[in-house]
Amino acid sequence: MAEYTNLEKIRLQKIEDLRAQGIEPYPTRAQRTHTSAQAIAEFEAAEKENREVKAILAGRIRAMRSMGKLTFTHIEDGAGKIQLFLRVNELTKERLAFFDKMYDLGDFIQASGVMFRTKAGEITLHVHDFALLAKAVTPLPADKDVTQEDGTVVRYAALENTELRARQRYADLAVNPDVRDNFRKRALVIKSLRTFLDDHDFLEVETPILQPLYGGAAARPFTTHHNELDQDMYLRISFELYLKRLLVGNLERVYEIGRDFRNEGVSFKHNPEFTQLEFYWAYADYLQVMELTEQMVSYVCDKVNGTTKVKFGAHELDFKPPWRRVEMRVGILESSGIDIAEYPTAETLFQAIRAKHPNKTPDPKVTRGKMIDFLVSEFLEPTLIQPTFLYNYPRDISPLAKPLPGDPLTVERFEGYCAGFELCNAFTELNDPLDQEQRFIDMQSDYSDDEEEKNPLDEDYLRAMRYGMPPNGGFGMGVDRLTMLLTDKHSIREVLLFPALKKEE
Repeated sequence: MAEYTNLEKIRLQKIEDLRAQGIEPYPTRAQRTHTSAQAIAEFEAAEKENREVKAILAGRIRAMRSMGKLTFTHIEDGAGKIQLFLRVNELTKERLAFFDKMYDLGDFIQASGVMFRTKAGEITLHVHDFALLAKAVTPLPADKDVTQEDGTVVRYAALENTELRARQRYADLAVNPDVRDNFRKRALVIKSLRTFLDDHDFLEVETPILQPLYGGAAARPFTTHHNELDQDMYLRISFELYLKRLLVGNLERVYEIGRDFRNEGVSFKHNPEFTQLEFYWAYADYLQVMELTEQMVSYVCDKVNGTTKVKFGAHELDFKPPWRRVEMRVGILESSGIDIAEYPTAETLFQAIRAKHPNKTPDPKVTRGKMIDFLVSEFLEPTLIQPTFLYNYPRDISPLAKPLPGDPLTVERFEGYCAGFELCNAFTELNDPLDQEQRFIDMQSDYSDDEEEKNPLDEDYLRAMRYGMPPNGGFGMGVDRLTMLLTDKHSIREVLLFPALKKEE
């Protein structure tokens, strides 16, 4: 049971007093003819014609200033804020006193009246009647909007505690308009991705979230149990293997935007539950996917921000095509001084890293591919600030990608980087069922049981491939990370409405 503060107890008493007077503090119905923005826009249009605008508005009380025979109040709805003007002439002395005594900051109210402009120039609703829609028991945190003598509203405090904001996103949204704007932008990001892909003849599909076998990515899954079937099931870590099955069925361009789940650590760019975009494109390769990717991201950026340039921290990023392209071998050589082509085994590469960087060495037991990945993350990745495609990856950390012709140790894969972290990942997809089966088998012996990069052997996926899979290019991108970049947010928590958090003690 909740333990109420003294202020909450006062508001609870008001609820009892209202009901004793026959007034329901949480009525079933509400009436509203205009949002705040609509009322202001209609008044501005009617003002030129000297025409009266009547409106019924609804919203949360954000500021109150009583001056005896009149009261100024600001309410906020989803479209913005608007001022209310309450006066004894229209409401009576008793009715105005009732408002000042029984209504509090945070309450949702409904007010009807006529729009006008005050002497200070603020468009306002002259209230003829009002009603309570929902009584707020708990005051909003940092609720310090105060109306000055000239009618302007000054915010003296804001909800800034990041832990509290993440745990109580409802309160964060209620008191921080910029947070609401951030999530409107996130919705526009997703809408723009869909529009771009739809316009390029991709078909949006849905694949299973609960899967009998996980795969398609390097991650540890969440495991559950289906009681009726009496079998373990997994929350998906990727859409890939299901989407590529659709290529076998002659759906040539498919995509999905949805949730993936990975039982991994939490960081500024990782959350166990996140939104992913994946698409697969028959008869395309990773070079064509590169071009489509830079077109898509620049399109979304322009739709969200009106330009392909965005500020992210101290950097101005420009997503306008073409993006910089860096071959992995060249990038690692320039950033670490090590030419990976000279060290074809894990042992020789480890010795080279230890000799060159004795204070930064990988686990000597990991594969050569993971050592190369270590070099990328430690030395190259932090230098990739402007949008950059890093391409041609080690085969042993890319089990679903097609080999680069003439180089059996390298595959046609790229990752898109920006602001020093990975944004997207893509392959020329492997469509040889025999090669794919052998890679699954190799992974069973090359990786330990708890290795995240170890993909289970999926017999049904191999069966689908044996029916014949067209050559194709595949792509995956974290929508949350793209939203971070386009909104200048430096933690994934800021772009997730309800991020994963440790249980409150």
